Amino acid sequence: MAAAPRIELDSRLPGAVDGRQIRAVAFQESRLEYVRRTLRSVGLTAAGSRALVVGSGRGPLAGGLARLGFEVLALDPSPTATALAREAQEREAGERGAGAREAEDRERLALRHETAPPEALGVPDAAFDLVYYADTFEIAPDLDPVLAEGARALAPDGLLVYDTVNRTPLSRLVYLLAFQRLPMTRIMPPGRYTAARLRTPAELTAALARHGLRHEGVCDFKPRDPRGLIKATMARRRGRITDEEIPPMVDFVLAPDARPQVTYLGHARKV
Repeated sequence: MAAAPRIELDSRLPGAVDGRQIRAVAFQESRLEYVRRTLRSVGLTAAGSRALVVGSGRGPLAGGLARLGFEVLALDPSPTATALAREAQEREAGERGAGAREAEDRERLALRHETAPPEALGVPDAAFDLVYYADTFEIAPDLDPVLAEGARALAPDGLLVYDTVNRTPLSRLVYLLAFQRLPMTRIMPPGRYTAARLRTPAELTAALARHGLRHEGVCDFKPRDPRGLIKATMARRRGRITDEEIPPMVDFVLAPDARPQVTYLGHARKV
């Protein structure tokens, strides 16, 4: 019988299963597609705008926003995650080569990784046109100090985007049981998620409003076929696939007309 894999967030250990990174790569395309749609709906252009990513992890979302044209500051509470993000950025720059066109691409990719907790971002007031919260709301014991910082960092009429986990019977089954307790599908350390930290869209609407943020939209996103999520999770635990092979197996899609059952995206404006 094969030994159980080591479950460790932001890990450098070969073979360790990092549930944060698994979520980041699986959610990447849905996150960026939602941002693109929302930018079109509110009339915000990425080029010439500044974006802040809170809970950036190893940096795939921040890199995606930079490629859209934003000048990006990526923050994460984990120094290890910040170091891994910087290393990944350097590797990617090296892989693009040293030709003239590649050098121009590197210059255009305005992206910086730093370490800071969501309750104390350490950024100037009204400095960003977009603030994206990833891997943050669903693990925050108290959203108010987190949202207060986001509202402070946003420019007037700025856009706050997030993804998080709803509190439903199905989300409890997935996040509290499958991802944290079941031996075959566990990818997170115990206690990372609790029922009290999973929040409904109505609860988020109220929390955002307390900080001068008007909730303007919610969008369900989910695997096209839930069986793909189960297969990918089990295969990753067994070391049969890498993190980078997960997205096409899971194939998360936006479902704007569906009621969120597990994960959802949303956005708000600073009023």
